[in-house]
Amino acid sequence: MKITDHIKNAKGKTLFSLEVVPPQKGIGIEDLYRNIDPLMEFKPPFIDVTTSREEYIYIDKGNGLVERRITRMRPGTLGICSAIQHKYNVDTVPHLLCGGFTKEETEYLLVDCMYLGIENVMALRGDAMKGHQYFEPTSGGHASAMDLVHQINNLGRGKYLHDEDQVCDEHNKFCIGVAGYPEKHIEAPSMNYDLKWLKQKVDAGADYIVTQMFFDNKRYIEFVTKAREMGITIPIIPGIKPIATKKHLKLLPQVFKIDLPEELINAVENAKNNEAVREIGIEWAISQCKELLDFGVPVLHFYSMGKSDNIKKVAGELF
Repeated sequence: MKITDHIKNAKGKTLFSLEVVPPQKGIGIEDLYRNIDPLMEFKPPFIDVTTSREEYIYIDKGNGLVERRITRMRPGTLGICSAIQHKYNVDTVPHLLCGGFTKEETEYLLVDCMYLGIENVMALRGDAMKGHQYFEPTSGGHASAMDLVHQINNLGRGKYLHDEDQVCDEHNKFCIGVAGYPEKHIEAPSMNYDLKWLKQKVDAGADYIVTQMFFDNKRYIEFVTKAREMGITIPIIPGIKPIATKKHLKLLPQVFKIDLPEELINAVENAKNNEAVREIGIEWAISQCKELLDFGVPVLHFYSMGKSDNIKKVAGELF
């Protein structure tokens, strides 16, 4: 079932969903199942599975020579989606990236999604390659999520890259999610500029939006208000991440370019240890989510990052 149909069928009730990260190559899926199992009591209608782009590794060839090769450390997104979908009887949402994939490779992934019965995809530009300061489009790939949305939408209507006569059934149209940034994308010069890009993704065929994590609900509410004023009417799902360690005070702003409220910063800094920080993060997320429930969000989407115990405690107070 499409994400938008899940939201429609909920008739105003807020749903629970989560995002998981594939294990590194060579590691089995059982650890991922142990992360998901405790959260199934909250009946998530869908689970997102991230995709990692390629990165360089350097192999010592001896005599001072080093060979650079490209690898993927977390492969298997579609296989994991299929496994989760069949094990738990929930819909899955694979993340599709511009970076690291050609248009042809994207088409192959989408065709595989059709075969696997996967109706939802998340269209993302992706980050710059590790070690690079700026994003550079892959040769033969897309430069923006908007272009990726166009391809996904076209393929769902039967418009393939090189076979214009191929017929595609109506039910093969994908439900497309895109990313939103309550504190704006790092590369955007202003929030209004960022929202204009978001509107273009919506106009290209996006069906719903999932935000980057945030810790101040005012940022999300202001973001939704401005998006609505700009004519964006599709569901805007908030992304939630309970803070868990003191390192997150530096790591999260560095990686995701977000601000943390002073009250939360002070509480974490004064915590005796990471166990205390984890409890602070849980209580903060519960309070944050209760306010978002009052605001009427369609879904509370949790970034699990390979752990579920803190999310289980948060969800247990809400659902």
